[in-house]
Amino acid sequence: MNRTLGVCYYPEHWPESQWAEDAARMAKLGLTHVRIGEFAWSRLEPRRGAYEFDWLSRAIDTLHAAGLKVVLGTPTATPPKWLVDEMPDMLPVGADGSVRKFGSRRHYDFSHEGYLEECKRITLALAKALGDHPGVTAWQTDNEYDCHDTTLSYSPAARAGFQSWLQRKYQSPEALNRAWGNVFWSMEISDFSEIELPNLTVTEANPAHVMDFRRYASDMVVRFNKAQADIIRVHSPGRDVIHNFMGRTLAFDHFAVGADLDISSWDSYPLGFLEDRSDQNDDWKQKFARAGDPDFQAFHHDLYRATSKGRWWVMEQQPGPVNWAPHNPAPRDGMVRLWSWEAFAHGAETVSYFRWRQAPFAQEQMHAGLLRPDSIEAEGFFEAAKVAEELADLDGELDDAAGCGDVAIVFDYASAWAWEIQPQGREFDYFRLVFDFYRTLRRLGLSVDFVPAGTQSFDGYRLVLIPGLFTWAPGLPDAIRSHDGHVLIGPRSGSKTADFAIPGKLPPALPDDILGVRVARIETLRADTPVQVSGGGAFQFWREFLELDAGTETVLSAEDGVPALMKQGNVHYLGGWPDADLLPGIMKKLSGEAGLSIRELPDGVRLRRHGNHVFAFNYGATSFNLADLGWRGEPLLGRLVLEPSGIAFTRLVDAGY
Repeated sequence: MNRTLGVCYYPEHWPESQWAEDAARMAKLGLTHVRIGEFAWSRLEPRRGAYEFDWLSRAIDTLHAAGLKVVLGTPTATPPKWLVDEMPDMLPVGADGSVRKFGSRRHYDFSHEGYLEECKRITLALAKALGDHPGVTAWQTDNEYDCHDTTLSYSPAARAGFQSWLQRKYQSPEALNRAWGNVFWSMEISDFSEIELPNLTVTEANPAHVMDFRRYASDMVVRFNKAQADIIRVHSPGRDVIHNFMGRTLAFDHFAVGADLDISSWDSYPLGFLEDRSDQNDDWKQKFARAGDPDFQAFHHDLYRATSKGRWWVMEQQPGPVNWAPHNPAPRDGMVRLWSWEAFAHGAETVSYFRWRQAPFAQEQMHAGLLRPDSIEAEGFFEAAKVAEELADLDGELDDAAGCGDVAIVFDYASAWAWEIQPQGREFDYFRLVFDFYRTLRRLGLSVDFVPAGTQSFDGYRLVLIPGLFTWAPGLPDAIRSHDGHVLIGPRSGSKTADFAIPGKLPPALPDDILGVRVARIETLRADTPVQVSGGGAFQFWREFLELDAGTETVLSAEDGVPALMKQGNVHYLGGWPDADLLPGIMKKLSGEAGLSIRELPDGVRLRRHGNHVFAFNYGATSFNLADLGWRGEPLLGRLVLEPSGIAFTRLVDAGY
């Protein structure tokens, strides 16, 4: 499989006389794919039914003539003003009850039936008009679902849709009352029409009510995406259907959306994410201010690869300073190249830069592109050119797939919703918990894959981690029972039923032949009151008091003698959130028992296996000699001494890996 580069382009922003020159420069740079059209509804249909597709067709002609492949976006993330004026109730409503108005983007409600029909209409018209164009090789549905927190809407359309969804699920008010425990606080209802949305309540709403609303809202995103994908497949056959996900965005189930995609993609902005979405302290942010967090991008590469069964892209790669974070530094020299190669190391088919030319107007005018607003090449242009040259030189070496990682982590979007609904402690955040495990594994030189909670088998993995899982999906306990590798469960896994109640058997609610452990009670901890654990390190934020059956071995204990880590056969249970001193020790121990080779890495150096090859990346500000890890032979790309922003790429037979 060829690995390619792409770019995001907006022909409607530039004079048509400039298109051919832009296309020629893209091709000369070594780009292959160009994404267009995802925000152009007002130009494609300036008035209802007045389709103006000719300019878009000419743009595709121009790009195709230069040898470029077009990813055509459906324009549904930016409905035009005339449509909003026709049905103003399509606008989303915030949790505070305020209507989110026209004037930027994503101003629509996933629940609105009328807007869904309008999106199907414009998608159908586009697919019929341009779907068989030889220059169109893929489609992008909409743009960045949930950007600006737009999955949840508290509108009349959402209320009506939620009531219907609940009626289909529960069939009777009595069944819903039982499932939600509505006898508590006299919350019982006698008709589905009585159900309100879980906002603007005096105090917290019933967690089962909120959880079902989160499930409903996620289903609406899935429905919205599938409606477009189905139309595209009928009227533009043979083209890949893609959506571009975002970083640390958990409001809908990406696995469920990915089931209707050919390719998952995501928008990678390492410096913006470090500033805007990191839990790390200021010292860490300062250390990596111009490089990005060494694990954040990789986390999402691995996660989104899992959502569409292995095929994935970076649809938007940061090429320079962005405009939306609290601070927007320029990348360190070489980092745009490193980010690009790291995506390929995790199996990306294409890395596409955002954007071709920096816009001199409107909201994103401070967001860098490959070209400056005056069309002069920006710094990222030359790094993209370097990657293009290197891809050509390595033709054939990247044909193998990303391969199976050393460790699998079960990831579950419903768990993120559950612990947002009922965190119990301020710091308990599902993403943060899973990311702690992921980062620790990466620091040990291990490659990680994500698998969904509905996984039926862990074949191929010597070690499987299940942190913070809300409830057990059907078949998952059997997958644990039959797995011949090592499994680590917890903390907080299996602590609720699907109806958001404490299991009668008590958490983690697994059969005794898998794990004879019960969580008798829990406590949440201030950051300055950790509980020390034998062997070094402590539990932070979350701690469980465990009861063990006979035959379950205590591996580590807390300072008060309460079991902290226990083992039954090849299954371990962890009774708390381990800090940065405790977690590495546990991961080393389990990796050793699983027969995995580990290499302790500096903060900024990371490895990733890619089929028969291994990559190394240096996010740090000082050089690192890979020979110190037992690396042997000369890399196919880069050198053994990794300079800051350096990468190396070596066949495994030469790497001593």
